[in-house]
Amino acid sequence: MSRKTWGALAGLLLAAAAPAQESMPVMELTAGMHRIEAEVAANDRNRQVGLMNRRVMPPQRGMLFVFNRENTHCMWMRNTYIPLSVAFIDADGVIINIEDMQPQSESNHCARKPARYALEMNQGWFAQRGIQPGARLNGIDKAPGPQ
Repeated sequence: MSRKTWGALAGLLLAAAAPAQESMPVMELTAGMHRIEAEVAANDRNRQVGLMNRRVMPPQRGMLFVFNRENTHCMWMRNTYIPLSVAFIDADGVIINIEDMQPQSESNHCARKPARYALEMNQGWFAQRGIQPGARLNGIDKAPGPQ
């Protein structure tokens, strides 16, 4: 086998062995007049992987985590390269608290009260739009249930 063929074969084997990022459904949310395209992480695997290993995210894009039950859930940034802000949200779509998270950190950022959802956006997205705790997200009632 030639060196070129061996290199191509090794590349294919490595790609096949790497964990694939599952495609997640996308839904539209709004915060006031601001539109959000949220990927929905509603099952254990998608919630565990979240935005890991991504290098960029469009400004209007985010990830909505749908939890199995309301609790004081916590988030961290292991293997996550994008600085993010996370909003913890109750079952009615009201933001409980918003936390900024630094890339590749294992520091916990937790809901201050039981939350049903968490929405991760590029860091500063909420602050730049004047969105604060107490604001309501519209469309969250159409999120799929946890799986």
